[in-house]
Amino acid sequence: MATDEGRTELVDKVVKIRRCAAVVKGGRRFSFAALVVVGNTNGRAGYGYGKANEVPPAVEKAQKQATREMQTIPVADGTIPHQVSGRFGAGRVVLVPAGPGTGIIAGAAVRSVCEAAGITNILTKSFGTNNPLSLVKATFQALSELRTLQDIERLRGVPLS
Repeated sequence: MATDEGRTELVDKVVKIRRCAAVVKGGRRFSFAALVVVGNTNGRAGYGYGKANEVPPAVEKAQKQATREMQTIPVADGTIPHQVSGRFGAGRVVLVPAGPGTGIIAGAAVRSVCEAAGITNILTKSFGTNNPLSLVKATFQALSELRTLQDIERLRGVPLS
Protein backbone atom coordinates (compact mmCIF):
# COMPACT_ATOMS: atom_id res chain seq x y z
CA MET A 1 0.00 0.00 0.00
CA ALA A 2 1.37 3.34 -1.03
CA THR A 3 0.37 6.67 0.43
CA ASP A 4 -0.27 9.54 -1.97
CA GLU A 5 0.95 12.60 -0.01
CA GLY A 6 -1.34 11.71 2.90
CA ARG A 7 -4.54 12.20 0.89
CA THR A 8 -5.87 8.70 0.30
CA GLU A 9 -4.62 5.15 0.64
CA LEU A 10 -3.77 3.64 -2.75
CA VAL A 11 -3.31 -0.04 -3.57
CA ASP A 12 -0.86 -0.88 -6.33
CA LYS A 13 -0.51 -4.26 -8.01
CA VAL A 14 2.28 -5.23 -10.39
CA VAL A 15 0.52 -7.21 -13.12
CA LYS A 16 3.47 -8.06 -15.36
CA ILE A 17 7.22 -7.46 -15.61
CA ARG A 18 8.69 -7.92 -19.07
CA ARG A 19 12.37 -8.30 -19.92
CA CYS A 20 13.74 -7.18 -23.27
CA ALA A 21 17.24 -8.04 -24.51
CA ALA A 22 19.24 -5.95 -26.96
CA VAL A 23 22.35 -7.70 -28.31
CA VAL A 24 25.34 -5.37 -28.29
CA LYS A 25 29.08 -5.86 -28.80
CA GLY A 26 29.74 -6.86 -25.20
CA GLY A 27 26.80 -9.28 -24.91
CA ARG A 28 23.16 -8.73 -24.06
CA ARG A 29 21.78 -5.54 -22.54
CA PHE A 30 18.50 -6.05 -20.69
CA SER A 31 15.74 -3.54 -20.15
CA PHE A 32 12.48 -4.00 -18.25
CA ALA A 33 8.87 -2.95 -18.69
CA ALA A 34 6.32 -3.02 -15.86
CA LEU A 35 2.52 -3.01 -16.01
CA VAL A 36 1.00 -1.70 -12.77
CA VAL A 37 -2.62 -1.16 -11.69
CA VAL A 38 -3.32 1.42 -8.96
CA GLY A 39 -6.61 2.04 -7.15
CA ASN A 40 -8.15 3.28 -3.92
CA THR A 41 -10.50 0.25 -3.58
CA ASN A 42 -13.40 2.70 -3.59
CA GLY A 43 -14.30 3.27 -7.23
CA ARG A 44 -11.10 4.83 -8.60
CA ALA A 45 -8.43 2.97 -10.55
CA GLY A 46 -5.84 3.44 -13.28
CA TYR A 47 -3.05 1.58 -15.02
CA GLY A 48 0.46 2.52 -16.05
CA TYR A 49 3.20 1.05 -18.22
CA GLY A 50 6.78 2.03 -17.39
CA LYS A 51 10.08 1.09 -19.00
CA ALA A 52 13.59 1.36 -17.57
CA ASN A 53 16.95 -0.43 -17.44
CA GLU A 54 16.16 -1.85 -13.97
CA VAL A 55 12.94 -3.26 -12.48
CA PRO A 56 12.34 -0.80 -9.57
CA PRO A 57 12.51 2.36 -11.74
CA ALA A 58 10.19 0.73 -14.29
CA VAL A 59 7.66 -0.04 -11.53
CA GLU A 60 7.95 3.52 -10.15
CA LYS A 61 7.33 5.03 -13.59
CA ALA A 62 4.31 2.79 -14.10
CA GLN A 63 2.89 3.70 -10.66
CA LYS A 64 3.32 7.40 -11.39
CA GLN A 65 1.53 7.09 -14.74
CA ALA A 66 -1.24 4.97 -13.18
CA THR A 67 -1.96 7.53 -10.44
CA ARG A 68 -2.08 10.31 -13.06
CA GLU A 69 -4.55 8.42 -15.25
CA MET A 70 -6.99 7.18 -12.61
CA GLN A 71 -10.65 7.10 -13.59
CA THR A 72 -13.88 6.79 -11.62
CA ILE A 73 -15.70 3.47 -11.82
CA PRO A 74 -19.31 3.12 -10.62
CA VAL A 75 -19.40 0.36 -8.00
CA ALA A 76 -22.76 -0.53 -6.43
CA ASP A 77 -22.85 -2.97 -3.49
CA GLY A 78 -19.44 -4.40 -4.40
CA THR A 79 -20.35 -5.16 -8.02
CA ILE A 80 -20.93 -3.33 -11.30
CA PRO A 81 -24.36 -1.89 -12.28
CA HIS A 82 -24.81 -3.95 -15.47
CA GLN A 83 -23.11 -6.35 -17.89
CA VAL A 84 -20.53 -4.75 -20.16
CA SER A 85 -17.85 -5.83 -22.60
CA GLY A 86 -14.65 -4.11 -23.63
CA ARG A 87 -12.20 -4.58 -26.45
CA PHE A 88 -8.60 -3.61 -27.09
CA GLY A 89 -6.63 -5.11 -29.95
CA ALA A 90 -7.26 -8.85 -30.05
CA GLY A 91 -8.43 -8.91 -26.41
CA ARG A 92 -12.08 -8.91 -25.44
CA VAL A 93 -13.35 -8.92 -21.86
CA VAL A 94 -16.92 -9.51 -20.68
CA LEU A 95 -17.82 -8.31 -17.17
CA VAL A 96 -21.01 -9.58 -15.53
CA PRO A 97 -22.35 -8.37 -12.15
CA ALA A 98 -22.59 -11.04 -9.45
CA GLY A 99 -24.42 -11.47 -6.17
CA PRO A 100 -22.85 -11.08 -2.73
CA GLY A 101 -20.45 -13.87 -1.78
CA THR A 102 -19.45 -14.72 -5.35
CA GLY A 103 -16.01 -13.15 -5.20
CA ILE A 104 -13.88 -12.11 -8.15
CA ILE A 105 -14.03 -14.81 -10.81
CA ALA A 106 -11.34 -13.54 -13.19
CA GLY A 107 -7.88 -14.10 -14.55
CA ALA A 108 -4.84 -12.40 -13.05
CA ALA A 109 -4.89 -9.22 -15.17
CA VAL A 110 -8.63 -8.54 -14.88
CA ARG A 111 -8.60 -9.55 -11.19
CA SER A 112 -5.99 -6.91 -10.34
CA VAL A 113 -8.11 -4.20 -11.98
CA CYS A 114 -11.24 -5.32 -10.10
CA GLU A 115 -9.43 -5.48 -6.75
CA ALA A 116 -7.90 -2.03 -7.23
CA ALA A 117 -11.28 -0.53 -8.15
CA GLY A 118 -13.02 -2.05 -5.12
CA ILE A 119 -15.19 -4.55 -7.00
CA THR A 120 -15.64 -7.61 -4.77
CA ASN A 121 -18.27 -9.67 -6.64
CA ILE A 122 -17.97 -10.08 -10.41
CA LEU A 123 -17.89 -12.72 -13.13
CA THR A 124 -15.53 -12.17 -16.06
CA LYS A 125 -14.48 -13.93 -19.21
CA SER A 126 -11.66 -12.96 -21.55
CA PHE A 127 -11.46 -13.89 -25.21
CA GLY A 128 -8.93 -13.57 -28.02
CA THR A 129 -5.64 -13.10 -26.20
CA ASN A 130 -4.04 -13.67 -22.83
CA ASN A 131 -1.71 -10.67 -23.16
CA PRO A 132 -1.99 -8.86 -19.79
CA LEU A 133 -1.57 -5.36 -21.29
CA SER A 134 -4.38 -5.91 -23.81
CA LEU A 135 -6.64 -7.41 -21.14
CA VAL A 136 -6.06 -4.53 -18.69
CA LYS A 137 -6.77 -1.96 -21.42
CA ALA A 138 -9.90 -3.87 -22.51
CA THR A 139 -11.08 -4.05 -18.89
CA PHE A 140 -10.66 -0.30 -18.38
CA GLN A 141 -12.43 0.34 -21.69
CA ALA A 142 -15.34 -1.81 -20.48
CA LEU A 143 -15.44 -0.14 -17.06
CA SER A 144 -15.51 3.30 -18.71
CA GLU A 145 -18.79 2.33 -20.44
CA LEU A 146 -20.59 1.61 -17.15
CA ARG A 147 -23.53 3.86 -16.33
CA THR A 148 -25.54 4.02 -13.11
CA LEU A 149 -29.33 4.43 -13.02
CA GLN A 150 -28.87 8.04 -11.89
CA ASP A 151 -26.59 8.74 -14.89
CA ILE A 152 -29.21 7.39 -17.32
CA GLU A 153 -31.99 9.42 -15.65
CA ARG A 154 -29.88 12.56 -15.85
CA LEU A 155 -28.92 12.02 -19.50
CA ARG A 156 -32.46 11.21 -20.66
CA GLY A 157 -34.18 13.73 -18.39
CA VAL A 158 -36.77 11.08 -17.50
CA PRO A 159 -37.22 9.44 -14.08
CA LEU A 160 -36.81 5.66 -14.22
CA SER A 161 -38.30 3.33 -11.63
